Amino acid sequence: MLSRTADHLYWMARYMERAENIARILDVNHRMSMMPQSAVQEEQAWGATLRIMGLEGAFHQRYAEISPDSVLEFMVFDAENPSSVRNCLRAARENAHAVRGTLTSELWETTNGTWLKMRDFTPEMLADAGAGEFFEWVKYRSHLSRGVTIGTMLQDESLRFIRIGTFLERADNTARILDVKYQLLLPAGEVEGGAADYHQWSALLRSVSAFEVYRKVYRDLITPSRVAELLLLRVDMPRSIARCMKEVYANLREVANDQSAETERRAGEMEAQLRFGRIEDIVRDGLHNYVVRLLGRVQDLGNRIADDFLVPVS
Repeated sequence: MLSRTADHLYWMARYMERAENIARILDVNHRMSMMPQSAVQEEQAWGATLRIMGLEGAFHQRYAEISPDSVLEFMVFDAENPSSVRNCLRAARENAHAVRGTLTSELWETTNGTWLKMRDFTPEMLADAGAGEFFEWVKYRSHLSRGVTIGTMLQDESLRFIRIGTFLERADNTARILDVKYQLLLPAGEVEGGAADYHQWSALLRSVSAFEVYRKVYRDLITPSRVAELLLLRVDMPRSIARCMKEVYANLREVANDQSAETERRAGEMEAQLRFGRIEDIVRDGLHNYVVRLLGRVQDLGNRIADDFLVPVS
């Protein structure tokens, strides 16, 4: 496959997944903001959203203070924020258009239709109809795109690069959410437990569609270490990092070329360490440090995939 074609397929998938992940994070924060909380707690929660995406600095260059309205505008509509939902859906559509002949007509129409509808949304419409309804729409369109991809695309290299992009983006996002929210919800020395804890940890699980999964797996109280285990190490959890790396490694093996052996080895090493890892060891050594190292390895893997398969960055 031509590297340019692989590049467009990979980034089409990453941008669609990123739009969904942003919608998930914003939706949970929006719901939590309706619960009783102090102004400081509200600012911490919305500030955490910006930290998850690595956009705190860019936000403060454009907005004087952190508030629900300013963060929503920045993360949903801001034309100068490359990771706003609007820009992610636009980029997904542009990449899809560049390889329209490679995609099935159903996948192209789904991706194009999502962008055309997104163009109609305005901040005023969001305020009138409710942000929650918009976030559900973004998640639904991403789910639809993924289902159409699996249901209509030939099982060839095109599909493999789409899957690699999807799961690498998801691994990065899950790691960021876990790291920032874990630190926010369980500061050093604080004891877990209580109603507030339950709602906060439930919100974290809901942001990655893991609340019902948690109940089915553990059938007990929600505890930080089990949340971390579910999102890091459970390969049967669809949005866990272990599951994402299993998919990345499997698809990398299908598209391997003469120069990708080291990339494949590193992906396999990460997959094996997550598959055989123990949460007790991770928590004892420090979850934050572990996740920071993990994020670095995910980013390194993305750079290596770009070097091995995609269009070089000029």
